[in-house]
Parts: sequence; structure tokens; C-alpha cells
Amino acid sequence: MLQLAGLRSLRAVLLLGFSLALVGGPVLAEAAAPRSQGKAATTAAQKKKPTRSSTRRATTTRRSAATRARTTRYSASKSRQRRLAMARARQLAYARQLAVIQTPQFKTGADGQLIPDVRAGAAIIYNPATHEVLYESNAQTPRSIASITKVMTAVAFLENEVDLTREVTIHPDDLRGASTTYLRRHDRATIQQLLHLLLIGSDNVAARTLARASLYGPLGFVERMNQKAAELGLSNTRYFDPSGLYADNMSSAFDMARLISFAAGDERIASIMRMKDYTFTAPTRTVTLHNTNHLVGSDVDVRGGKTGFISKSGYCLATLLRLPQGDQVAVVVLGAKSNPARFWETRHLVNWLARKTPGLLATQTPDQQQD
Repeated sequence: MLQLAGLRSLRAVLLLGFSLALVGGPVLAEAAAPRSQGKAATTAAQKKKPTRSSTRRATTTRRSAATRARTTRYSASKSRQRRLAMARARQLAYARQLAVIQTPQFKTGADGQLIPDVRAGAAIIYNPATHEVLYESNAQTPRSIASITKVMTAVAFLENEVDLTREVTIHPDDLRGASTTYLRRHDRATIQQLLHLLLIGSDNVAARTLARASLYGPLGFVERMNQKAAELGLSNTRYFDPSGLYADNMSSAFDMARLISFAAGDERIASIMRMKDYTFTAPTRTVTLHNTNHLVGSDVDVRGGKTGFISKSGYCLATLLRLPQGDQVAVVVLGAKSNPARFWETRHLVNWLARKTPGLLATQTPDQQQD
């Protein structure tokens, strides 16, 4: 009986434990679930909620983008302002330079009189009728003359050329390193057109083509230029090529005054040098040239003239001018500092001469004066 009672008591205990397990399991699971779910929810919330550092990064990124946009707009505006300021500064500098150039400069000569103080390497006023030097500054010093060389090119070529309508084909070799030119390979141009290109537009290919088309050929033509210089007594003059591109083309202001006076005596040359503009017509195009001598077409009566410039020579100008009383003088300026300077220095020299010695040049008879 006792064993039976013990078994019953054991079974009751087991049943009670089982019941508690059935009841307590879900309760414990439910009690534990909120804690685990809470951790997961907290983790998710933490992931979704911006942290302080991420907020700072996002704010910094937005500020950086805005700063870049403002900087870009600011830089573009400042760049335009700088360009405008630089342009105004250049204009003011040019205006100041021009004001200086337009004002004649004088110095005291050996006789105590005021004479021009030219702002150039060399200059001269020469009377071709009397061969008298009326003013000079370094006039006998050899200097590079650049495209004033082309005056002798025209003189030497026209010695043996009578047919100005003869056509010549432009050779590709003439174009190599030519710098200034209005011509193209295989263009056909007459001698007359080439002379206009040479003396008005200072065309280097025209100079080379004339030399090649001459009686002497390219090399022989330069030799003939030097022979002609010797015949004219231009003792400081040496030619290296027919265009003047090379600094080895050398002469003096005195020699160039005599040369421009001689060349202007040939109306075939002088009539071209007096033209302000010239239109060159080729099969595929039309080009209008403007005379590089800016005194042509101005209040100065130019009877002949030629400009020249390369870096070694500076800005050069040789002119034959007719004064109001009808007399002619050759005025040469070599090695001026700028393009306008050579023209203004020429004006200053002529104005000084006209004021100082109005009767000095009245030594020519009417039949001696060149038209």
C-alpha cells in the first residue's frame, strides 16, 4: 500500500511539473521575447536614426557643395573683372605711350641750337637735290633694315624687265618660312601684281618670286642687288636676301635716304608706293592690301616710302616727302621702338625742318623737282 501511495505521489509530482512546464514555457518565452525583440528594434532604430557624426558629415558636404558653387560664381566674376582691368590698363598704357610719342623731343646741338632728339636708333633728313644732310643721328652706322630691302628688290628687278603683264607661278619653295604673304602655292600673278604686293603689303613671297623670275635667278639676283648698291655708292649697304627677313640685310640711314630718293625717280615704283590700298585678285579669292606706310593718304605728301620691321632692326621707315613749298626731302628713321613711333618721329623731323629753315630747301629749279 505504501508503494502504491508512493507511486501515486510521484505521478502527481510529475503531472504538476509537466503542467508547470506547459504553463511556464510560453510565459517565459513571452517574457523573453520582448527583450530580444527590443534589442532588434533598438538596433534597427539605431541604424535608421542619424548619428551625430553622420549628421555633421552630411551638413559639411552640403556646405562644401554650396561653397564650391559660390566660389565658382565668384571666380568667374573675378576673372572677368581682372580681364577688364587688364584691358583698361593696357589702353591707359598705350594712351600714355602715344602721348609721349606724339610730343617732339629736343636737345641742344653743338651750335647751341635746339635740334630733334629722336627716340630711334638712327635718323636723317637728306636733301636729294643738293645731297646735303640737314639733320642726322647715327646716320652712318650700319643697321639691320628689314623690309626696306624690298626697295632695292624692285630697283634691281626693273632694270631688265619691261613686260609688267608677264605671269609667274608661285613655287612652293617661295612660301617656306615666308611669314608675311598674301600668296599661295601655284597661284599665278603678273609682275605688276607682284610689285604691288612687294611695296604695299611688304609680301615676302612676292620678293622671292621676283628674284626667281629675274634674269639672274635667286642667288644671282641678290648678287645683283649688292652690285647695284655699289654702283649707287651705298657703301654701308649689304644684302643677304631679297625680302629683308634676315638681319644680315644691313645699311645706314644715309644710304637708305639716297636709295629711296633714287627709287622714287622711277614712276613704276613711286606710283605704287603712293597707293594707300590695293586689291589683289586670284582665281579663288580677292584680297585687299593696306599700305604698311601709314603716312600715305595722310596730310603728309609722300612721294615714295617703305617700312621695315624684324626684331633685330626695330621699326624702320624710309620716305621721300614733298614739303608745302614744293621741295623734297628724304627722311629715314631706323630702329624706332614701336610702329606708331616711326611715323611720329618722321613727322617731328619734317615739322622741325619746316619751322627752322623754310627757305633752306628752295634751291631747286622747277625742272629739277620730281613730281
